[in-house]
Amino acid sequence: MLADKDRIFRNLYGRHDWGFKGARARGAWDGTKAILQKGREALVSEMKASGQRGRGGAGFPTGLKWSFMPKQADDRPHYLVVNADESEPGTCKDREIMRHDPHLLIEGCLIAGAAMDARTCYIYIRGEFIRERERLEAAIAQAYEARLVGKNNIHGYDFDIVVHHGAGAYICGEETALLESLEGKKGMPRLKPPFPANMGLYGCPTTVNNVETIAQVPDIMRRGAAWFAGIGRPNNTGTKLFCISGHVERPCNVEEAMGIPLRELIEKHAGGVCGGWSNLLAVIPGGSSMPLVPAGADQADTLLMDFDGCRDKKSALGTAAVIVMDKSADIVKAMARISYFYKHETCGQCTPCREGMGWMWRVLTRMAEGRAHKREIDMLWEVTTQIEGHTICAFGDGAAWPVQGLIRHFRPEIERRIDEYTANPDAGGVLDPAATEAAE
Repeated sequence: MLADKDRIFRNLYGRHDWGFKGARARGAWDGTKAILQKGREALVSEMKASGQRGRGGAGFPTGLKWSFMPKQADDRPHYLVVNADESEPGTCKDREIMRHDPHLLIEGCLIAGAAMDARTCYIYIRGEFIRERERLEAAIAQAYEARLVGKNNIHGYDFDIVVHHGAGAYICGEETALLESLEGKKGMPRLKPPFPANMGLYGCPTTVNNVETIAQVPDIMRRGAAWFAGIGRPNNTGTKLFCISGHVERPCNVEEAMGIPLRELIEKHAGGVCGGWSNLLAVIPGGSSMPLVPAGADQADTLLMDFDGCRDKKSALGTAAVIVMDKSADIVKAMARISYFYKHETCGQCTPCREGMGWMWRVLTRMAEGRAHKREIDMLWEVTTQIEGHTICAFGDGAAWPVQGLIRHFRPEIERRIDEYTANPDAGGVLDPAATEAAE
């Protein structure tokens, strides 16, 4: 388990003062000016040495991402954009940071801005996050009042922070769709290249980082890259906020070391699986867009919760939103429900998404009831491969992967339902009357 002294988010549960005084008491804003005076190259090098990888889902090395920003000055301003559009089902970590420890994020924005020569930061917050936005804006007002940020601040680095409230679209969690929305346009992903580091917000060099990624920056700079790199495993360093939900005794958010075994994570922090570990059916380790990992000695039992550990099980860490399903869950129905979510949230720009999302949902709806043919299982798999990797952004991948995980691990269950329905079609249940009616 992670030692208390190594925790970054010390007010994760909101038990202490969220404001400036409380944040200072927990170590925030301590020596910030000295950190900024190290200079741009030193800050980027420190982030690279820490091994931190983005906490928003993709896991791209943060220091490397920062280094992509142009070194030669031109007449274009540089921007830092913080992705607070936390819309992945099962994920609820960034909202806790903004509610209970917003000054970590604000200080992190200042340091990250200095590392990339950005003088303005936009925080794009999810449309449904009303109280979180109010708390964040109050903390930013405190930072301006204390002259920690803004023009002629005490750190000697002019830096402004603007909070932008989105309209609640899942697709705006994709960085280029977020930039389009921030510019006042429809939230639809851009073709890359050009990449945001060269042509981002308003055509200027821009870096988009997740809330948790940026909120970890001040502690990495204060305690040193070696401290952060010493937690977890190589290539999977540092601490991580895990959101544990589903069929567990105590759903929770918890900060733990990267690479913690899934079983230890669930049993120590969430009270274990309902009915005991032997009652586990499957787990989605990183939010609804990641492939599920079934129970078993070579699967969930030995899953290490980091980027490489999840990849070894043909899944991904994503946002570390751990969704636990015990044997009472209808796994096919659950995947059909997830497919409906992606059908609803696709921007419709790419044909594979626009046409494929609804098709997958309709087929899975029938499979959940057994009203399908076995040949359609392979057809469904084929369609997922035609969607995956064939869209402008990774939305298509995230919608195809849960279906692939279902077929990879639970094909016999789909076939059993088809056999039962074929033998006695009058006994077939209805997945969801409204959904079935719409599917017809």
